Amino acid sequence: MYLSLPGALYTLLTTYLWPKQHFPETKPLTFHLRHVHATATSSEILFADVQSPQQIQALGHDSYDLRIPSTRRLSIHHTSASSFQSARRHSRLYGESAALTWSEDEVEGPDVSNREVLITLAKMTANAYVEPKDSEWYDLKDRWNNSHPFGWSPTDNGFRGHVFVSEDNSTVVVSVKGTSAPWIAGGGGPTMKKDKLNDNLLFSCCCARVGPTWSTVCGCYNGSNRCEQTCIEDALQEESLFYPVGINLYNNITYMYPEANIWVIGHSLGGALASLIGLTFGAPVVAFESPGEAMAARRLHLPSPPSLQHITHVYHTADPIAMGTCNGVSSWCAIGGYAMETKCHLGEVIQYDTVGLLKWGVSISTHPIKVVLEQVLNAEWKGDGEKGGAPASDVVPKPRRAAEVEGEDGVCMDCYSWEFGDFGNATKRRWRW
Repeated sequence: MYLSLPGALYTLLTTYLWPKQHFPETKPLTFHLRHVHATATSSEILFADVQSPQQIQALGHDSYDLRIPSTRRLSIHHTSASSFQSARRHSRLYGESAALTWSEDEVEGPDVSNREVLITLAKMTANAYVEPKDSEWYDLKDRWNNSHPFGWSPTDNGFRGHVFVSEDNSTVVVSVKGTSAPWIAGGGGPTMKKDKLNDNLLFSCCCARVGPTWSTVCGCYNGSNRCEQTCIEDALQEESLFYPVGINLYNNITYMYPEANIWVIGHSLGGALASLIGLTFGAPVVAFESPGEAMAARRLHLPSPPSLQHITHVYHTADPIAMGTCNGVSSWCAIGGYAMETKCHLGEVIQYDTVGLLKWGVSISTHPIKVVLEQVLNAEWKGDGEKGGAPASDVVPKPRRAAEVEGEDGVCMDCYSWEFGDFGNATKRRWRW
């Protein structure tokens, strides 16, 4: 369960306890695309090596350089895996948080104040949607290997992405593919059915019950805007769903690179999953245009550490999915069969005001990562946020605590018109952040 700190107390604590997070330290890292990951079953993660060591040596490292120009020191809190899972069980059984002992470590995380860092991570994220030979592939450097034996075949229906590794093996970046919908990734794709199921479980108030004509994805709706709490939590525990698969992926990566610092990135659904994985393991996260994942984290009973500053969401105000406004029976999300009803995010938010400053209209057509790359991150902005000629690296919006950006008085609420509880009992709850 989560304890929400008032804004003033949060600011005071972060000023005195975690000051290094506000003073980036330059440490360039050079990455190579090392693996493709995909799921065969919920318990089996498949990896394909992009290049053999001999091929990399023959072609030369310069052909594969993908540079992160700077990093920042992050104070991240950890607890043991057994304590974490015990706290989850306690929260689920008793509806209250368990006392956890957190240890604090300093790790290198991406410098999210640097525009070039965000652009590079966004390119890594974008490429998870397509095969390298696809025309939509962003050319990180020429002469990439295009041989991928699995992960994109017509029969695939699951979790996939890429693994980038720094030259010294000190840092691994795991990208997670988001929803392959026609209006996000250009034409849907083989994973679209499973993507939609995860979207409708993670980001709907109750099993995608948007209206009386909708077929729900689980049987938790109790009528009259009431939702069975235990039922919806059970639905999210299914091993075939993407959160458990993501946990399995992370454990595989730590086995392959036991000494490495691992970052997790993603776009849309992939960004939300990256955040949930980062919350579970204390890994630095950068998520682009993610739907609000805070309610899913609470339903999964993921314990919250003292600080969530290792999770950064990057989105713009014309994207109704990230802003939590693509809802209701007449919305484009609902018309497409997606119940995207959440707005509350974890961690911190870098928000580009494309509506107020660039006069963009709110539209799901602004949601794709390609739009973010080419029209937001690659745009030239002045210091006051207006489009112009000043260096864009000077004007990355300052990260702010998500609840302060998205809520009132530092509290963000999802699904406020719903009642949640086990209605055979007296317990009824609404989620507050």
